[in-house]
Amino acid sequence: MFFKESEIVELKSIVTEDIKKEIIAFANSQGGKLFLGVQDDGTVSGLDDPDGAALQVSNMVRDAIKPDITMFLHYKTLEAEGKQIVAITVQRGTNRPYYIAKKGLRPEGVYVRQGYSSVPATDTAIRRMIRETDGNRFEEMRSLKQNLTFETAKKEFALRKLSFGQTQMKTMGMMNKDNVYTNLGLLLSDQCMHTVKAAVFEDIGQNQFKDRKEFTGSLFQQMTDAYEFIDFRNQTHSTFDRLLRIDQRDYPEVAVREALLNLLVHREYSFHASAFISIYADRIEFTSVGGLVDGITLDDVMMGISVCRNEKLANVFYRLELIEAYGTGISKIMGAYTGTGKKPQIEVSDNAFKIILPNLNMTPKTEAALSEPHGIYGTEINAMAETAVFAPRRNVSHRTNATPRTAASAASGSQTRKNIETVLFLAQEHGSVTRKEIEQILNISQTTCGRLLRQMVENGLLSQEGKGKNTCYRIR
Repeated sequence: MFFKESEIVELKSIVTEDIKKEIIAFANSQGGKLFLGVQDDGTVSGLDDPDGAALQVSNMVRDAIKPDITMFLHYKTLEAEGKQIVAITVQRGTNRPYYIAKKGLRPEGVYVRQGYSSVPATDTAIRRMIRETDGNRFEEMRSLKQNLTFETAKKEFALRKLSFGQTQMKTMGMMNKDNVYTNLGLLLSDQCMHTVKAAVFEDIGQNQFKDRKEFTGSLFQQMTDAYEFIDFRNQTHSTFDRLLRIDQRDYPEVAVREALLNLLVHREYSFHASAFISIYADRIEFTSVGGLVDGITLDDVMMGISVCRNEKLANVFYRLELIEAYGTGISKIMGAYTGTGKKPQIEVSDNAFKIILPNLNMTPKTEAALSEPHGIYGTEINAMAETAVFAPRRNVSHRTNATPRTAASAASGSQTRKNIETVLFLAQEHGSVTRKEIEQILNISQTTCGRLLRQMVENGLLSQEGKGKNTCYRIR
């Protein structure tokens, strides 16, 4: 019998730890044979105890290689040149990639056959094997990251008095039968690598940022943090119908909640791009990666038909009572705007899904005014903004040298201009505005607000009416 190493043949004189790599490589590639008792050059050295050697390899494979590969190995004792050797036949496995348990699903734990050698697989090769054996459903595939923690998830389940352990993880699909975490487990873990980015813009366009934030961690953590970010900016405005005070938030809380959950549950997580939340003066946009599931149209979605891309993820959210049932989210969003005169919009492309919630407290006149920032008050506003920057402070009029304009003073003038515009728009839309309302809307102190209103009255932009708590301001 002639022995020579090749892509499907490996020779070993004795049992060593490296045998695990060779078996994994064969199982991840096209299969092959491993001969024990034969040296690298083909010389038969033989084995004193072939049965013991076979048992040693069998135990090593069972304890150190994941997933279970024992069914794809066959042992046979042969005689060559008057000596006994062991032939181990390794079939191509059906649950690839196989890996060394202590190393995990990483290149240092996964091996493939390349020429006459067994070499670490690349991340790309590992992902390809996972897709080939686990299918194309991202959440069901084995996660490349296995060192996962679930502190946030535990709190969410504990909050609803639900058990959260290995048994529940397997039932939900966060872990498979081999105790390997799936991508669903990764999404709900504290190590989740997908993020949501949020941005707040100054007006109705993307000309200037006011704030931005990136939410990381478990999807539960991202859900909580993103909602709080939006809720903090979801202002309440008051109007009066005779003696009845009516409070209305910019965006219905139900619509915000459902749009955010849609963003998280229906996103295409096989893409690594972040989901986006964009807050403008007149709207909020929720943009998730991944268009509609094949076979579903936008008309279907509007009718309440839903084919869930991440069915197991949706089931987890359903178990936690975060969502009620498939297909109800969009109808709830639309229902939250019933009778308001405004309607949410949905835009779909091949790779994106966007929900646009209109600001209930933004009127057409205000939108038009925001489109042309200075409007008919341009001269007065500019003059007042310049005065706010360059006017000498009280009690320091004895200074003889003018303070040069700096970047800070320019920014101060710009902010003053925007504050004046906002006050004028509100006064125009509602007929009058109070100091407390302006403080809340502009998020400024009582002192700053009082100074701003006093200057606007002095510059002829507003007139002050009433006294004490009944004081209000109208456009002059």
